[in-house]
Amino acid sequence: QVQLVESGGGLVQPGDSLRLSCAASTRTFASYTMAWFRQAPGKEREFVAGVSWVAGRTDYADSVRGRFTTSRDNAKNTVYLRMNSLKLEDTAVYYCAASTVEWGKRRTDYNYWGQGTQVTVSS
Repeated sequence: QVQLVESGGGLVQPGDSLRLSCAASTRTFASYTMAWFRQAPGKEREFVAGVSWVAGRTDYADSVRGRFTTSRDNAKNTVYLRMNSLKLEDTAVYYCAASTVEWGKRRTDYNYWGQGTQVTVSS
């Protein structure tokens, strides 16, 4: 069982930056593919970014590519999501997820989920 705890959400203005963190309670963190999903009101939960346990491969949703960066620190059992140039449409609850698969972008690829952290972008 892996517990994930997100932090770093908040209320920001368009163009601002935020960094989300997700701490994992497992000794084998380096063996998990980690991902960020988000869910806006009335919408499906969608993939945002991920970093594989294999060679640190990363990938992003088209809507955030070039603005968001995900990274992991295996020594700290933590994955990060750096969000720059935030837009109104980035407003959502952001979830951290962990999986034993090598790579995946589907919700069903992920076994463990955090409780979510709210990011609100408003002028």
